[in-house]
Amino acid sequence: MEEGDGKTDTVNSPTNSQQTVSDDDVIDYTTKPEFYDPDLDDKNELWAHKKRQGRISDAVLSCPACFTTLCLECQRHEKYLTQYRAVFVVNCKIEKDHVLRHNISRSRKRNRGGERFNGNEAQSSNVETLKQVCCSVCLTEVGAIDEDEIYHFFNVLPSEC
Repeated sequence: MEEGDGKTDTVNSPTNSQQTVSDDDVIDYTTKPEFYDPDLDDKNELWAHKKRQGRISDAVLSCPACFTTLCLECQRHEKYLTQYRAVFVVNCKIEKDHVLRHNISRSRKRNRGGERFNGNEAQSSNVETLKQVCCSVCLTEVGAIDEDEIYHFFNVLPSEC
């Protein structure tokens, strides 16, 4: 186009944004979506109470990576407030290949007091064996299980129950 002829150039939008219709205009709100259940929270709460069978828990534990429920009934550690122990768990996998041996014969404070560590103590019955526990969904390490089959959780998200 030549300058001064009085015509203006119009630029067409590549996405035709002038003709875009809002999503609110397209959605039909008279039909309820099939994935929506207004009673789902109540159903989930009843399921959790049924699983707990009236027992009281300090928290409901979830995986920190995928938020999968790991434990509905647990007890909080008295000294380490971010750790929990439990007997009944869900969605947990025991890694038999990862074994940790822990000497429980004396506390760290007593060990610092000048007493020497005796090599024979490592072979005594005061050594506790722990196995790694992972989330069965995403395989994130969430804790350990001891010889008495008590789960010790240290990498979890607690929530109120």
